[in-house]
Amino acid sequence: MFKNFVLAFIPVFVAVDAIGVLPMFISLTSGVEGEDLKKILFQSFVTGVTLALGFILIGKWLFSVLGITVFDFMIAGGIILFCIALRDIFFQTKQTAAASEMGTVPIGTPLIVGPGVLTTCLIIVDQYGIIPTITSVVLNVSIAVVIFGFSGVIIKLIGKTGVSAMSRIMALLLAAIAVMMIRKGLVGIIG
Repeated sequence: MFKNFVLAFIPVFVAVDAIGVLPMFISLTSGVEGEDLKKILFQSFVTGVTLALGFILIGKWLFSVLGITVFDFMIAGGIILFCIALRDIFFQTKQTAAASEMGTVPIGTPLIVGPGVLTTCLIIVDQYGIIPTITSVVLNVSIAVVIFGFSGVIIKLIGKTGVSAMSRIMALLLAAIAVMMIRKGLVGIIG
């Protein structure tokens, strides 16, 4: 069970990429402090976890209604993850929006739990089980919220260059996971 948790945790950790999206979080919340920042962090946690858990729980049913196999989704998800990874490697941009409920959108989704996390969750639930997947999602969203809560300190410690380098490394790992997903999907369809 612990091995499955670790194997589920790693791809979700890479997909969430809390360090990589930290500069965007800082720019979105610039000037927000105290209780307002705590409210944004709480909203982002609830939004991210609720969205991911909902997708984990109804994703398979939706597939059966649409006639999609897990292998189809692995290939499509892998392609999407690969495109997201390439965008992050070459452009270092994330979606932006200004809203009074920024803890929900854009921070909770798509910043913390976006298409990459949803795709990853739906695929790893089949590979490692629902409990390790749910646990890894909750833990990874929690880690992202804690990192965001200490965003000012982290930026001072590793600097903007360090954040940028870490983001690119995470994007490269995401690209590798995407290639693995495409390979497993193709093997599943052919096999």
